[in-house]
Amino acid sequence: MMGGKINKKPLIVFLILFIQLFVQVIPAWAAVYYYDESNRLKSVDYGQGESIVFNYDNNGNLISKGGTYYLPATAGSCHTAVLKGNGTVWIWGNNGNGQLGDGTTTDRLTPVQVSGLTGVKAIAAGDEHTAALKEDGTVWTWGCNCYGQLGDGTTTDRLTPVQVSGLTGVKALAAGYHTIALKEDGTVWAWGHNCVGQLGDGTDNDSLIPVQVSGLTGVKAITSGDYNTVALKEDGTVWAWGTNYFGQLGDGTTIDRLTPVQVTGLTGVKAIAESGYHTAALKEDGTVWTWGLNSCGQLGDGTIDDRLAPVQVSGLTGVKGIAADSAHTAALKEDGTIWLWGQNNYGQLGDGTTDDSLTPVQVSGLTNVRAVAPGDYHIVAVKEDGTIWAWGFNYHGQLGDGTTTDRLTPVQVNGLSL
Repeated sequence: MMGGKINKKPLIVFLILFIQLFVQVIPAWAAVYYYDESNRLKSVDYGQGESIVFNYDNNGNLISKGGTYYLPATAGSCHTAVLKGNGTVWIWGNNGNGQLGDGTTTDRLTPVQVSGLTGVKAIAAGDEHTAALKEDGTVWTWGCNCYGQLGDGTTTDRLTPVQVSGLTGVKALAAGYHTIALKEDGTVWAWGHNCVGQLGDGTDNDSLIPVQVSGLTGVKAITSGDYNTVALKEDGTVWAWGTNYFGQLGDGTTIDRLTPVQVTGLTGVKAIAESGYHTAALKEDGTVWTWGLNSCGQLGDGTIDDRLAPVQVSGLTGVKGIAADSAHTAALKEDGTIWLWGQNNYGQLGDGTTDDSLTPVQVSGLTNVRAVAPGDYHIVAVKEDGTIWAWGFNYHGQLGDGTTTDRLTPVQVNGLSL
């Protein structure tokens, strides 16, 4: 009204009612994005209790997205690979089948970059091949392909990366003589060697392209050995399939399984690791449980008795990560130290000796570690400062220190940091 005061109260009430109606009608797409002080995506809140949290290390490398953890290092039988924060892959050691991906079959004593591969967010090393997961959800592989483990529909070895046929929407990888992919929808797909049912499709036929693991959904993590596979479900239970000669499937038997069976009496698990001959699980309470072959004390229970069901590792608590290969097991504690047990013939326990250990021993002189990955007889670790350290067997240069000298304690990888 001209020259008079306007009553704003009805307008304010109307706006409040409109906003309330707006929020109620379209909450589904109103995601809120949060960024940290370095302008990195920290979390996404979708409302109604649904959110995804992103975690980074001190150098800005993505560690985890939601419940999926991206380890920056992986080791095969005799080669080692590291994923840098810029999405490139660097690799060294044995290259007899092209598993280094540099276009040659020449062993490398120091890191070389995998040819033509960028935008990578996760890696996995098999026995003699390597796999990479790109940000777009596709999988790329290279190296030995005698069983079809590259997933390109052939059995031709590849010296540089090729794309796995017909596979998208992947969020995690694992590899042995076969390759495993976990999709965003919680299903698991596998290809390659299947002599004892390690592909989990109910047959023992090799596959040159991905096939779905039978009857398995709601999976959040995967791991594999040469002849078996293990999956961790969202409900904290563990499932396994493939060879069970030493009881490594944890179902109380030594019967091979062509499809997944549940590990006996194990719940509340948050991480898994598989060597091919024994298996390890990290529980939410920070304890570690193991089962399978124990000839060198790799189960860490103070004996050399094989176990058909899980037993607790002696005197080990406060663990945040685990890894296993061949006949040894590794644990990364919350304080950044690494503890190992089992076979030590090449110094792979990192304690300065070649004596096997039936219980955990601390790796000498190594602290502030954020990730650990074992090969058959060597170990690689990444520190919080981005430097990379390795020890154990070094015949093919897999320690990356420019020599072929075995190391009983950690040495730094030459010329590479994250």
